Amino acid sequence: MFKKILIANRGEIALRVLRACQEMGIKSVVVYSEADRDAKYVRLADEAVCIGPAPSAQSYLSMPAIISTAEVTDAEAIHPGYGFLSENADFAERVEQSGFTFIGPTPESIRMMGDKVSAKQTMIKAGVPCVPGSEGALPEDPKEIIRIARSIGYPVIIKAAGGGGGRGMRVVHTEAALVNAVQMTKTEAGAAFGNPAVYMEKFLENPRHVEIQVLADTFRNAVWLGERDCSMQRRHQKIIEEAPAPGIPRRVIEKVGDRCAAACKKMGYRGAGTFEFLYENGEFYFIEMNTRVQVEHPVTELVTGIDIVQQQIRIAAGEKLPFTQRQIQMHGHAIECRINAENPYNFLPSPGRITMWHPPGGPGVRVDSHAYTNYFVPPNYDSMIGKVIVHGDTREQALARMRMALNETVVEGIQTNIPLHRELMVDAKFVQGGTSIHYLEGWLSSHNR
Repeated sequence: MFKKILIANRGEIALRVLRACQEMGIKSVVVYSEADRDAKYVRLADEAVCIGPAPSAQSYLSMPAIISTAEVTDAEAIHPGYGFLSENADFAERVEQSGFTFIGPTPESIRMMGDKVSAKQTMIKAGVPCVPGSEGALPEDPKEIIRIARSIGYPVIIKAAGGGGGRGMRVVHTEAALVNAVQMTKTEAGAAFGNPAVYMEKFLENPRHVEIQVLADTFRNAVWLGERDCSMQRRHQKIIEEAPAPGIPRRVIEKVGDRCAAACKKMGYRGAGTFEFLYENGEFYFIEMNTRVQVEHPVTELVTGIDIVQQQIRIAAGEKLPFTQRQIQMHGHAIECRINAENPYNFLPSPGRITMWHPPGGPGVRVDSHAYTNYFVPPNYDSMIGKVIVHGDTREQALARMRMALNETVVEGIQTNIPLHRELMVDAKFVQGGTSIHYLEGWLSSHNR
């Protein structure tokens, strides 16, 4: 096992990884920017090193600064968390070449899954169900593009091969708009991702977003840890997640879960990962794989009792998975609300000083957050300041506990999206379960927000 791990991230995930290290008896090194000098994890880590000013390009995205910090602190491994460099194959490669262990998949797996075209081709070969679409990147010939769209059927969605996080996508409803939409997406993709290649898929009208969590070791053992429903989202950004997904038959989930685990074995995947699907009319359609720990991993931890972050570390250290698929059991229901420093209805960021921070408590309540009273939320990074997660024997109990938890939570000095979460927890459609990925935006429009 590692003696010292460098945590190459910030915010709640840096604190989450630090806690895993402490529980395992591993010393921790955190890197931080000047804007995060007063962060909780900076105080709690065994060692903390400032690696640059507030802009992430000069700190959290600086590969030389992170690797040199690992060298001077004698760290053995680097945990990238999520975001920033976590899915950067070049970073993973440089970490390994510098003599450290990258706590995550191989650079080859990251590259394969990071390119949405190659990821889809890999999944098709592995027998994982995919959205009908082009076999690869779209050609230059406009007539061929039109032919492909006609064979799929409108509406279609044009996606950047190197995109992610809801960026680099354009829905097309008519043939007249198709060629121009493809060219615009190519231009945007080249500018944003350095890769102008785009592909086409059938646009599903009212799907749900359901994902499968997997773990795989270096001995070609792979398991899946149930599913999460992440359909409550705005502009492709999730705000509420839950496990298990309400209303989907277990036999259907088990079939796709087994295929995901089999795909991991086939491609020699290692570490934690998430297969993301659209689910509509009883069918699953693969959209992408995230080769890192997810923001919403706590709901899976609460229903399975498995610490995903610790398993990431153990796998990277060369250990075998300590359980088989048959030993994994799901118990009860878990819900997570992302708490963001933003206006709850127009979503404008609300950085500033938190004058009062009082997290909730009680049975089945977990809070993952780096915030505290007098903490200053910097304007330089993502607006998420924490997550409230609850677990209950049933979904109804979990909903009741989340309502209580949100009502107990006090955050003063800045705006947060807690009022929105409180409304959604009593919304009839959400309480019923099974809303589509478009539900929240429709809800906001109908409430004149």
